[in-house]
Amino acid sequence: MSIEIKAPTFPESVADGTVTTWHKQPGEACAADELIVDIETDKVVLEVVAPADGVIKTILKGEGETVLSDEVIAQFEAGAAGTSTDAAPAAEAAIGDADKVGPAARKLIDENNLNASQIAGTGKGGGITKEDVQNFIKSGAKAPAAAAPAAPQAAKAAPAPVAVSIAAGERVEKRVPMTRLRATIAKRLVEAQQSAAMLTTYNEVNMKPIMELRKQYKDLFEKVHGGTRLGFMSFFVKAATEALKRFPAVNASIDGNDMVYHGYQDIGVAVSTERGLMVPVLRDTDSMSLADVESTIADFGKRGRDGKLGLNDMQGGTFTITNGGVFGSLMSTPILNPPQTAILGMHKIQERPMAVNGQVVILPMMYLAMSYDHRMIDGKEAVQFLVTLKDLLEDPARMLLDV
Repeated sequence: MSIEIKAPTFPESVADGTVTTWHKQPGEACAADELIVDIETDKVVLEVVAPADGVIKTILKGEGETVLSDEVIAQFEAGAAGTSTDAAPAAEAAIGDADKVGPAARKLIDENNLNASQIAGTGKGGGITKEDVQNFIKSGAKAPAAAAPAAPQAAKAAPAPVAVSIAAGERVEKRVPMTRLRATIAKRLVEAQQSAAMLTTYNEVNMKPIMELRKQYKDLFEKVHGGTRLGFMSFFVKAATEALKRFPAVNASIDGNDMVYHGYQDIGVAVSTERGLMVPVLRDTDSMSLADVESTIADFGKRGRDGKLGLNDMQGGTFTITNGGVFGSLMSTPILNPPQTAILGMHKIQERPMAVNGQVVILPMMYLAMSYDHRMIDGKEAVQFLVTLKDLLEDPARMLLDV
C-alpha cells in the first residue's frame, strides 16, 4: 500500500521548513515509528517517522530543500521488504566490507572529506553512526590532504551544509552555512535593536540569604521532591513573578500601536544548545512551586540538548530570564526577546568586599541587568522593578508573606 509522507503541520507563526537529514534512503527497510527525516523550522527541528513497516519508494524533497506545511515529501510503500540498515550498501563497498556506514554518517564523511577507516564505529556490528562522525570532527582530527571530496548527489538540490576550504599548511578554515534557527535568532536580535528604544538598568544582589537557605534545605528538598535539585533559578523565577505582578508594564508587550497587558506570568528561560539559543516558556509561574520550576527547567535543558523541544514549548512568554553566569559572565547587556518589553540577565556569583553597617564584609554578590523597551516602560518603573527583585531575593521570606 502506497502512503504519502508529508511535512508536519506548521503553526501560523512558521511559514516553512528545510529538510535537513534523511535518515532513511529509498529501498532501505523502515520500522513503524522509526525516524526517517528531520525538518528544521525557524524555531525547532521536527521529526517525521515512518507510518508503518515498509520502505521509502521515492524522496520528493531532498536535503536542503524548502517544504511547506503538510507538503508531500516522499512516497512510502507499507509492508514492502527493504535492505537491512545493518548491511553496508553498495555505495560503501569502496571503503571495505568491514565498514558499515549509514546514509547520514556517509553524508558527513563526504562533506568533510574524511576517511571512514579512521573513524571508530559504535553502532551495531561496529557500524559508523552520525554521532561517531560528529565526535570524530569535534576531536580535531584532520582529513587526509590527498583525499578528493565526494561528488555532490544529484538528488540534493541544495549545496552541502559544510564546505571545507583549501588549507595552507595548518591554517585550516571551514565555511558553514548558517542554520535556519541561527539565522532567525540573528534576524530577531537585529530587529530588536533597530525597532525598540532599548535601555539597560543594573543593580546587584546579595546571594548569601538564598545560598544559606539552599544549603540548609537542599537535601530535604531533593528527598521530598523525588530527586529534583534546588537551584538558584527557581528563586529568581518566583521573585520575578511577584515583581511582574507589581509592575504590569514590565510584563506587557507591544503589538503595533497597541500595548498589551497580560494578566498572567509566562516566563521564558533561555537555554543554550548546540543549535543555538532557545527560550522555552514556564506557563503560569504564579501557580508553580519552586519544585515545579526546577523540574520543568531541568526537563527543558535535557530536551534542548537532545533536540526535543517543540514549538509549543517556546511560543508566547511575557518576560525572559537569561543566565550568563553559568558560563562565567560577570556583567552583560541582554537583548530583548520581541514582542516582550523586558529581559532579566543573571550573572556569576562573585565574592566581593561590601560595606555593611560601617564594616567591610565579604559577600557573594551577583550583578543583575534588566534591558527594557523605553517605549513601554519608563526608567522609574524599570529601576523600581529591579529594586523590588533585589529586595525579594535578599529576603526570600517576603515572597511567602507577599510583602
